[in-house]
Amino acid sequence: MNNLTVAKFGGTSVANFESMSLCANIVIGDENIRVVAVSAQSGVTNKLVRLSQAGVEQVERDQLLNEIRDIEYSILTDLGSPESIKVALDNLLNELKETANKPELAQSMPLKDHIVSFGEQMSSLLFAEVLRQRQCHAINFDIRQVLKTDSHFGKAEPQVELIRTQAQNLITPDLEKSVVVTQGFIGSDNQGNTTTLGRGGSDYSAALIAEAVDAQVLQIWTDVTGIYTTDPRLTDAARPIAEISFDEAAEAATFGAKILHPATLIPAIRAGTKVFVGSSKAPEAGGTWIVNKSESRPSYRAIALRKDQVLVTVKSPKMLHATGFLAKVFGILADHKISIDLITTSEISVALTLDNPPNATKFGGLPQEAIDELQAFCEVTIEDNLSLVAVIGNHLESGSAVGGKLFNALEKFNLRMICQGASPHNLCFLTPTDKANDVVAQLHSELFD
Repeated sequence: MNNLTVAKFGGTSVANFESMSLCANIVIGDENIRVVAVSAQSGVTNKLVRLSQAGVEQVERDQLLNEIRDIEYSILTDLGSPESIKVALDNLLNELKETANKPELAQSMPLKDHIVSFGEQMSSLLFAEVLRQRQCHAINFDIRQVLKTDSHFGKAEPQVELIRTQAQNLITPDLEKSVVVTQGFIGSDNQGNTTTLGRGGSDYSAALIAEAVDAQVLQIWTDVTGIYTTDPRLTDAARPIAEISFDEAAEAATFGAKILHPATLIPAIRAGTKVFVGSSKAPEAGGTWIVNKSESRPSYRAIALRKDQVLVTVKSPKMLHATGFLAKVFGILADHKISIDLITTSEISVALTLDNPPNATKFGGLPQEAIDELQAFCEVTIEDNLSLVAVIGNHLESGSAVGGKLFNALEKFNLRMICQGASPHNLCFLTPTDKANDVVAQLHSELFD
């Protein structure tokens, strides 16, 4: 197979039988697609996460289980309810119910990951049958045999070399005669416990599989026709990008473009795998190719927006001409596994940003223990209701010609914590969340229209 392709279909792409049928058209229409990774049906993972949480009353628990069953059974019914698939689906639903009612679930991270994995397991079971009913020889493969990780439940770290060995032994031999349908997002540790790669991890796991089976192409099928110059919901002027470099796409994903999971491109870059992003609803509309080196390298490629940001400022006069202050600050953050995005420093203070999504704990996951440790030697200020805007492109470190045009366009807006120069591919700043959409629309008009 000279152009071996791994295709990943997201939750909206496999939401129901009709959507799955469109995905089947894509697979059957491209003989190079030999591995398919699927997400759970749209909305199912949220219900499973809720099932795994503490304090869920039995009435709500039963309601969630029934809602999940209805989603899966709707597809099964459209498939004609073949007996073998019905039995396998019922086994999964019964195991899900049994696990969801275990009293130790609320305190057990392994059980939480196991609960959340059922969405992908049921999705792959049903999609493989959709393909088989279209005379495609498809097998439903449990990716937990291949995608080996550590035991950091909820956000497991893949063991790349072991994944490759397992994939070459268990997946590659079937690719000549079969399409291997499997699950995104999930794996297993060395003890056989189910693990997950974190929300959005289906893209990442598909990229890991593509790397492990030596695929030349990774297709990411979603509900939008590729990567746009900005989120089309923010401005009607947003337009699709035909080709973008790995560097630019990685910056866009990291700073808020939701088309790709930020980690997706890491295996693709390692392996030199070309990545295509397109819409399973309209594959004929084309999409975006992500390549090692793009033929065009404009100054401005895209604008990304990441809301729900927290700005943490640590300040101490003792920092003036002192050594070790930054090491102490970042050591505390590292001890509490706090991930930082932007950093700026002055003589006596450091400012940094943290994600603060709606389901996070207060202050972007910064625990009170970490705040107390920082306050032991410096003043700590925390601000929220901020958004991060990132301009993605090339040569953005090159000086006033680039920055001047950008900042002139935003002179009426309040900008915070401007970061430029660390990368030639991004220029970032914070702005109040209630103005963020207007900032992006104005900036897009200035840079792209």
